[in-house]
Amino acid sequence: MKEIRVLSESERTWAMFCHLSAFACFIFPFGNILGPLICWLSRRDDSTWVNENGKASLNFQLSLLLYTLLLIPLCFILVGIPLLIALWILNIVCVTIASIKASRGEEFRYPLAIPFIQ
Repeated sequence: MKEIRVLSESERTWAMFCHLSAFACFIFPFGNILGPLICWLSRRDDSTWVNENGKASLNFQLSLLLYTLLLIPLCFILVGIPLLIALWILNIVCVTIASIKASRGEEFRYPLAIPFIQ
């Protein structure tokens, strides 16, 4: 059975924003990194829940940036294009699921995330 934490409305909301702010990449370049970074840095000392979710979101976005940079050369031989598309679909799906779970107080582990920030 999944553990559901008893958290304040504010904690759950800010944790959700840490994940949703990754969609800022559709507004400005590197918004997927800057959005979670700003949310996490502004509230990490207020709540361990926000701190955990902010780090998870930021680690996932940094991992996706690394994977994207590694796949770009493969686009010249056409292998990288479908992989990049799959990677960004994974991003949208995982961020959406993580946001919903964070707002409910449930833990979510991003797949393929490298723990850059401990």
